[in-house]
Amino acid sequence: MNAVTYQPLGWLGIVRLGLVQAALGAVVAMTTSTLNRVMVVEMALPALLPAALVALHFAVQITRPRWGYGSDMGARRTPWIIGGMACLCLGALGATDGALMTANTSILGLLVSVVAYVMIGIGVGASGTSLLALLATRVTPTRRPAAASITWIMMIVGIVISSIVVGALIEPFSPQKLAFAATGVAGAAFLITLFAVHKVELAPGEILEANEQETLDEAGAGDEPSFWPAIKEIWADPLARHFTIFVFVSMLAYSAQDLILEPFAGLIFHLTPGQSTQMSGLQNMGTLLGMVLTGALGGRFTKAAATDTGNNKTSSSWMGPWVTIGCIGSALALLGLACAAKIGTAWPLKPNVLALGFFNGVFAVSAIGSMMGLAGMGQKSRVGMRMGIWGAAQAIAFGLGGLLGAAGVDGLRAVLPFNGQAFFIVFTLEALMFLFAAYLAIRLAPSPKATQRSDPDLGSLSLGLKP
Repeated sequence: MNAVTYQPLGWLGIVRLGLVQAALGAVVAMTTSTLNRVMVVEMALPALLPAALVALHFAVQITRPRWGYGSDMGARRTPWIIGGMACLCLGALGATDGALMTANTSILGLLVSVVAYVMIGIGVGASGTSLLALLATRVTPTRRPAAASITWIMMIVGIVISSIVVGALIEPFSPQKLAFAATGVAGAAFLITLFAVHKVELAPGEILEANEQETLDEAGAGDEPSFWPAIKEIWADPLARHFTIFVFVSMLAYSAQDLILEPFAGLIFHLTPGQSTQMSGLQNMGTLLGMVLTGALGGRFTKAAATDTGNNKTSSSWMGPWVTIGCIGSALALLGLACAAKIGTAWPLKPNVLALGFFNGVFAVSAIGSMMGLAGMGQKSRVGMRMGIWGAAQAIAFGLGGLLGAAGVDGLRAVLPFNGQAFFIVFTLEALMFLFAAYLAIRLAPSPKATQRSDPDLGSLSLGLKP
């Protein structure tokens, strides 16, 4: 394997790559939120249809390992980022056309929508996986928590800006205004991506000396196994396998409350739509606070842990304490909502929701930071594939989480006499999933002895996993 030493990305480079995540968030928000509303309200279609299309784009992201493998095999990752964004933007335009076509030719509109959402899933998978793989290989370990925080926050910023701009452009609604807004968002996202990745990655053959003690290695093209043998090789690694399970369980718990929190506030606390929307804003504010805090402090703590263990590269790659705090805090907040379902309006709902958002933010940034760190260890020719496997687990969990949470509440409300009982059971189950995720995070924590025994160059990333 030919190792190439690159200069680590500075803060400006990290922020520029964060713009790609903002562009991804902007386009995806338009297709999963705005078009959802248009299809249900303006086009008078069953709510199940846009929900199924959104689930389809999550399901397609099971192909993330394949896109990660492709970016591993190439000399650069930026072509995969650009190509994925192009596929995403074209898919968004197709989804808009498909939604508008359903008014006159429903069958053709549905077919166009299915193809478009497949393209959206492929685009998000190819671009997002390659972006995180690039960050994992070009950001120093002590900066990875902040990098994860920056990219996630910028994704939220992209979602907010897209929602505001599209909402203003399509008011009052007309198909022409929607098509214009979709074209503008997709075009702007693609141009922003081109700017963000311009010269971030060195051209093949260019080598710079690292200006920091820790160098970041990236493999050049060489003799590599084909896709399925490479998948089996990674899955045989205990840490990669256990971390995949952790990502799936934790992200399932993280997403399961998305679709039921506002209905819960309306049914149990009798909040108006405006009040429940404000409550969701409070949750998002808490999430941002948790992300900022974890991004700002995570690097310092992981650097201190690296100094204590004497293995800076390995120890600073795993943000175990932050992951555990985020999972346990989220579980306690969900148990608080379960109590609220029993007690009713006397429960302090807003502080509870703020706490849920805060610990969700701590968990999200620390989990993504750990994902980047662990992917950046071991064989550099496997970074994209590891990110792809974990990204696929995350996407599938997100798709299932919202569906299972909503279906669970609906099913239990149909058989139980009181709405509060249904929400109590669902919130309690979500809390138990977060506690199980915390247990998995503790098992994944590196031990100094195991760290010293492991040889990252062999691709074995065992960090003290219990049998």
